[in-house]
Amino acid sequence: MAEALIITGTSGAGKSSVLKILEDIGYLSVDNFPVRLLLSFLHEVDESFEHKKVALGMDIRDKHFLKEFKTKFEECLKKEHIVKILFLDARDDVIIARYNQTRRMHPLVKEGLTLEEAIKKERELLEPIRENSHIYLDTSEFNIHQLKNEILKLFGKSLNGKKMVLHVLAFGYKYGIPYEANFLFDVRFLPNPYFVPELKPLSGTSPEIKNFLLKFRETEELLKKMEEFLNWVIPFYLRENHYYLTLAVGCTGGKHRSVAIAEMIKDRIGEKFPEVEVVLTLRDAGKE
Repeated sequence: MAEALIITGTSGAGKSSVLKILEDIGYLSVDNFPVRLLLSFLHEVDESFEHKKVALGMDIRDKHFLKEFKTKFEECLKKEHIVKILFLDARDDVIIARYNQTRRMHPLVKEGLTLEEAIKKERELLEPIRENSHIYLDTSEFNIHQLKNEILKLFGKSLNGKKMVLHVLAFGYKYGIPYEANFLFDVRFLPNPYFVPELKPLSGTSPEIKNFLLKFRETEELLKKMEEFLNWVIPFYLRENHYYLTLAVGCTGGKHRSVAIAEMIKDRIGEKFPEVEVVLTLRDAGKE
């Protein structure tokens, strides 16, 4: 059966860029795809294409998209097509800056709205789809190279409908909370290597940082409780056929504690759930 990834979300969040990246790794990518053709197109892919991974950009440029998407999506599932939704988003200030840079027009500006009003209205219109998306990705902090790396981590392998991707994301609170997180663990209560002169220049990926943290009882207790929680919750997500789960781990700057804990929990969970692909993002590790 065809494996379809629907790329949608806020205008200016990077849908066209994501489609190009997916095309480069073997997807049949189509932008501004009409929602009314979804089921017939997937049937044609099944009949005529040997390579059956498709990525379809769909959004409010199609006048039927908002009204008919839910129905067409459910029709595809009834026909046993594998269809997942990737919802892209970004902060308002980032979207405004991108439109100013590209000098393109937001689709809803044509209705007489200002850019700020258009962004707000589009968010309201897309909220039901966002709530039911399988993957939510905030691209605010990504340049094109970082966006490519993120997409490759998530979709570099075939979308097979059986695996769930567990995205472990280390971040720094000083740079903002990742809104895509399903679950968030605050590890700022752990002893901070930042205040140890010989450890301060190192990253949480280094053995020295991990060994430092593991000297403290609370670190092992935290890892144990995180592991117990994931052992409990992941089977429920698998049972409900959820494709994507984001676990965020935060410390102050996103360089030491969150990175070390994220790497250690990634290794532990990867060993226990072979049906789950665990990917790691160190969002703020390279920042000052």
